[in-house]
Amino acid sequence: MTTTHSAHISRRTGARRFAHVLFALPLLAACVVSTQQEVELGTQYAQQVNRQLPIVNDASVNSYINSLGNSIARVADTRGLRWRFFVVDSREVNAFAVPGGFVYINRGLIERARTMNQLAGALGHEIAHVTERHSVEQMAQAQRADLGLTLACVLTSVCQSSVGSAAIQVGGSALFAKFSRDDERQADARAVTYLIRAGIDPRGMITMFQTLMNERRSRPTSVDAFFRTHPLEEDRIAETQVNISRISPVQLRGLTVDTPAFQQFRSRLMSRPVQANGSAR
Repeated sequence: MTTTHSAHISRRTGARRFAHVLFALPLLAACVVSTQQEVELGTQYAQQVNRQLPIVNDASVNSYINSLGNSIARVADTRGLRWRFFVVDSREVNAFAVPGGFVYINRGLIERARTMNQLAGALGHEIAHVTERHSVEQMAQAQRADLGLTLACVLTSVCQSSVGSAAIQVGGSALFAKFSRDDERQADARAVTYLIRAGIDPRGMITMFQTLMNERRSRPTSVDAFFRTHPLEEDRIAETQVNISRISPVQLRGLTVDTPAFQQFRSRLMSRPVQANGSAR
């Protein structure tokens, strides 16, 4: 294949990507995305995310994360979304959600969760970003701000040099942007409600927050990615404690903290070598 022919194909592919972006931008900018449009848009983004990020390919790991995630999502989602959960094979601590019901949890976050309810709190928080449509709103803001950069990404190879920059091709400037403190607080409050509905003790959210805050003090670079995208301060922890304090102690005692299935899942994941592009530390 000649260089000229390859360039022609590349331009044609770029044009198709450009058309998809142009189709999506008005919907996002107008903030009138229907559920069907959200799912279609999220599916396109998720397909690209799954090609560009190191997703764990282990039937047992994937079965567990989807089982736990869906146990929360089915009591949280009133729109009938088909939820899918993925483990990203990266030791960086982070998690994010794509509109339409796609949730990604980094291996590094799972490794720091000592009990099932700590991981469930992180899942519930990301589920809330989707149910409250924070992810769609965030994409709208990012698309308006970064239109020029997005077009450069779809029409050239400038964003193909690394996993981090490739994220911009899939609206990564939105996916990995910092949520507002109001969005974070709302997601925390919804997560508490969702966990209780699912029969899971929400106090794991507090212990997970404290674990991350302690690590931020001792090894800040190991949790930089998380704090860039999820602003977490002491007041958020205090507000979550207040929300949980409203729950009857009798009810809390009946909620699940940990399970053997979680410990088996975590052990299996930790026994796997990190993929070459998974940012092992």
